[in-house]
Amino acid sequence: MATTIYIPRDSSAISLGANEVADAIRAEASRRGIDVRIVRNGSRGMFAHEPMVEVATANGRIAYGPVKPSDVASMFDADFISGCEHQLRIGVAEKIPYLKSQTRLTFARIGVIDPVSLDDYVAHGGYRGLKRALAMSSENVIAEVTRSGLRGRGGAGFPTGIKWKTAFDAPATPKYVVCNADEGDSGTFSDRMLMEGDPFTLIEGMTVAAIAIGARRGYIYLRSEYPHAKRALAEAIAAAYAKNYLGNDVAGSKHSFELEVRIGAGAYICGEETAMLESIEGRRGMVRAKPPIPAIEGLFGKPTIINNVISFATVPIIMERGAEFYREFGGGNSRGTIPLQLAGNAKNPGLIEMPMGATLREIVYGYGGGTASGKRVRAVQVGGPLGAYFSESMLDVELDYESIAARGGILGHGGIVVFDETADMAQMARYAMEFCAIESCGKCTPCRIGSTRGAEVIDDIINRRRSRESLEILRDLCDTMKYGSLCLLGGLTPLPVLSALKFFPEDFGLDEADVEFIGPDLTVSTMRTSNAVTSNAIAPR
Repeated sequence: MATTIYIPRDSSAISLGANEVADAIRAEASRRGIDVRIVRNGSRGMFAHEPMVEVATANGRIAYGPVKPSDVASMFDADFISGCEHQLRIGVAEKIPYLKSQTRLTFARIGVIDPVSLDDYVAHGGYRGLKRALAMSSENVIAEVTRSGLRGRGGAGFPTGIKWKTAFDAPATPKYVVCNADEGDSGTFSDRMLMEGDPFTLIEGMTVAAIAIGARRGYIYLRSEYPHAKRALAEAIAAAYAKNYLGNDVAGSKHSFELEVRIGAGAYICGEETAMLESIEGRRGMVRAKPPIPAIEGLFGKPTIINNVISFATVPIIMERGAEFYREFGGGNSRGTIPLQLAGNAKNPGLIEMPMGATLREIVYGYGGGTASGKRVRAVQVGGPLGAYFSESMLDVELDYESIAARGGILGHGGIVVFDETADMAQMARYAMEFCAIESCGKCTPCRIGSTRGAEVIDDIINRRRSRESLEILRDLCDTMKYGSLCLLGGLTPLPVLSALKFFPEDFGLDEADVEFIGPDLTVSTMRTSNAVTSNAIAPR
């Protein structure tokens, strides 16, 4: 009987040589006359061990990594297909501390199954949530999602059930379901991992949403930089149509749901939901003024619910296990689990799914192992390129919406980027303004002009030209951008700038008196974030 070997098809693993490793294992097995079955699974998210090869044995799936093509012959010599010892042997995958200590709900199947095998998906609990939803009324499905406490995992944190209820109550038809898969923030990759490693979960979640609001058509808006996700989605959608989980009479019910993927050209602003709708409709991606909100007047002017990949992919577990099961994780108004993505100068980068409330220190040191350079952690940015910088002394903050906001930050899409003591935080602050200037759609003046002037003023401060005057100008610019921008690209750009000034003034050549001079608006907790209720990727991703 053939031995099953799992080698990730995730783009992170592919970038580290997974395809070459798969070819080498296939060729070496053939040369030795050993019968193997290679399954290209998703990555389990331990990037320091990628490509990670797993072999199915009587004692469980034994992991080896990171594997290079040149390691393959010695692995066969050591009889790795029986799970025997080798210098790259990590152990039983499910018992690896990095994985065992997590709470994987949304990501439970990733790395375990063949991502594009519908039979594998169903065998591991797939479509149980849809089955339960089909036996309920639309109102009860929405009520279940509402009771679960699920909030938008794209960064906005808006209650998912309320958004669905708004679209359900809107009288206009037809209605649409749109997935914002335009994951564009630096240090974020959970959407990509989900689409590449378990695309049926996203499809199932969107189908439940369509049943809930009475929509018959949905779109996944995917950024062009994700070709592997595009391929996985195409294969999964075709399989779902073939087995009647999409199309007419979904799963033998009276409901119909058509789903297709639309590819964006890579504009960061199209992560903002209204700019995304403009793009889907065939126009340049530019932010729409709100109201009306998309749940009332969205795609093609009709009621539309927009959630990101993780939000939709979490719905099946809620529908299968029930709202009370999901809300047992986390606390307060931050319920459930969140996939945290650790990147930057981290020794062990990767994805960690934990209940809301884990500390930043636990993620950076407990899972990340500190910095890759071995130097002291100096700063951590939470929430993507528009998120605040936290100093090392602030790492005991809990990762939930309220705790992060109370310290002047935003949780965003759960991206965490680590910087060591060599980082120049003045340059990072300048980068925030430069990034905004490059990615602005240009529709509103505060974002378009304010970001350009902001970079210039930060240069003046760094070069110590008119420091006091420049600080006052920067404060006024940040106020204008915060409160005058149409969307949160401009509205949140001051957050990394002000937090860098507050916690790392020495990098700007400033002293304590200079920082005090800028006034109370330097306290980043004064940042207005209420606009986030209708934003997605720009809230941030």
